[in-house]
Amino acid sequence: MYDKKVVRRRRAVLGVLVAASLLLLTVYFGENGGGFLHGVQRGTSAVFSPLEKGVSVVFRPISNFTHWTGDVFHAKKENKQLKKEVQQLRGQLAQAQTAERDAAELRGLVGLQRTSNFADAGKLVTARVISRSPTVWYSNVIINAGSSDGVHVNDPVVAAGGLAGKVTQVTGGQSTVTLITDQSSNVSAQVMPDGSSGIVRPDVGDPNNMLLDYIQSGAKIAKGDSVVTSGFTSSKLDSIFPRAIPIGRVTKVSPGELDQYSRVHIQPYADLRRMDYVQVLTGTIDQARAQVIK
Repeated sequence: MYDKKVVRRRRAVLGVLVAASLLLLTVYFGENGGGFLHGVQRGTSAVFSPLEKGVSVVFRPISNFTHWTGDVFHAKKENKQLKKEVQQLRGQLAQAQTAERDAAELRGLVGLQRTSNFADAGKLVTARVISRSPTVWYSNVIINAGSSDGVHVNDPVVAAGGLAGKVTQVTGGQSTVTLITDQSSNVSAQVMPDGSSGIVRPDVGDPNNMLLDYIQSGAKIAKGDSVVTSGFTSSKLDSIFPRAIPIGRVTKVSPGELDQYSRVHIQPYADLRRMDYVQVLTGTIDQARAQVIK
């Protein structure tokens, strides 16, 4: 039940307390530092200071634990974000490195066209290597260009640096390229500037070494000389390659199995084990030869 006397009494007490507070504040701010109220304040602080310190010591571990928990959650969130950023950066780096390598190979193919005239014998189709199957005895790759791109069996294939091989199988969108390091490979070639002719064949098991056979003893061939496709038919080989495709450089000249011949070791210009792009010289062999004769 609502009691007016109780309400009035509470209001009166509140008014007295407010008035007393205002009076004390007025006196406190009006007296000097050594006054009564300032002394009471200092005494109260001295009495309750140990209790305040004790409460602080008791609750400090709880406060520290709360801060540590917050830091842990923040660190986990930050670590997760950093891992995500690292993965993104790794992906970007891989893409950049791949693009740089591809660009370097394509520049090598363009440079090969500029320094050699074999490209005039036909149309060049650029393709990417999509499969490799090198072994000691057989060496071939599969490229993503086929008959739909104008590629035919026996079309020459070049990589950045020089001759890579020839097309041996063709489907609509893919082709198999047998490399010059395959045991079945034979390429009619010439040594420049001497002009001596021979047959380049692989030193099976060592893709960095090829042999140029049937070079007459006494030929003026030296280490560093360039070996290119000859572009003509010999008694031992019907060449399918146009003239002047770079094959490799001479690394060593040694006596052959027969005294009348020297064995010439060459290193291929093209990095056949790591090539990613090649170009196929399309067109019939007869057209290529006719262009070379002109």
